[in-house]
Amino acid sequence: MSLLQRQVTITNKLGLHARAATKLAILATEFDANVTLIQGSKQANAASVLGLLMLESGIGKTIDITAEGPDAQAALDAICNLINAKFDECC
Repeated sequence: MSLLQRQVTITNKLGLHARAATKLAILATEFDANVTLIQGSKQANAASVLGLLMLESGIGKTIDITAEGPDAQAALDAICNLINAKFDECC
């Protein structure tokens, strides 16, 4: 299995706040893949709401996302789509 990686920028007004982190974590658990979000020197398992909140990712922050496992590509695509869709928030 190879490690896949992609970079995205947080564009929603409130950043990776509690509701957005919960959506992301729930989505991450739907795939057979280990997904990690990295911002600077901090990293978090995508399935951990607390870990995601500790990244303190506000609007404009760039995040590297890595995925490994049988569903790595699908997980990476879905998570990037969620972030690019501003976590389905209005603003």
